[in-house]
Amino acid sequence: MQEDDLDILVVDDDEAFGCLIETMLAWAGFRCRTVASGKAALAAIDTKQPLVIVLDVHLPEISGYDVCRNVRERYGYNVGVIFISGERTEALDRVAGLELGGDDYLAKPFDQGELVARVRTLVRRMQRGPNEKPGKQTTQALTRREAEVLALIAAGDRQKEIARTLSISPKTVGTHIGHIFEKLGVHTQGQAIATGG
Repeated sequence: MQEDDLDILVVDDDEAFGCLIETMLAWAGFRCRTVASGKAALAAIDTKQPLVIVLDVHLPEISGYDVCRNVRERYGYNVGVIFISGERTEALDRVAGLELGGDDYLAKPFDQGELVARVRTLVRRMQRGPNEKPGKQTTQALTRREAEVLALIAAGDRQKEIARTLSISPKTVGTHIGHIFEKLGVHTQGQAIATGG
């Protein structure tokens, strides 16, 4: 399956910001739809199930957290969810989003390339086996470096902060996170913390 065959749903009540995200992802080769409310998001999902949702936490009518809960109840982990927020940016907010079923959580403002990279990573994981139950298997032990990365995630550090702490690049941190998810058989950082912690 090519990236341009994939469907990404962008949900953000800031029209200009939603268009910016859609444009970035379209340039990266993804087919996108954008809606501005939680209610519109649920209607769009009913029309066509997306592979990944880029979901703002603060939305009119229905919050992003409630949209995520609804998606998990209806589709399990067959739909990936990346939360974005300009207001709820503390470590506790990120942990809450991940524990509610989000696969990733980005605080605004964020690097455009980082969003595209995270969407690509989640798309690859979804294509490999979204139907597998998170935490179902542990195929390999974590390396020392992967264990360090997981411990920093559990402490609430963001990817760039982890990179600074360990004196490695953010891209390398992303690679370690991908390996952690694969080895622990999970889809979210919250599940990785619970399974590997």
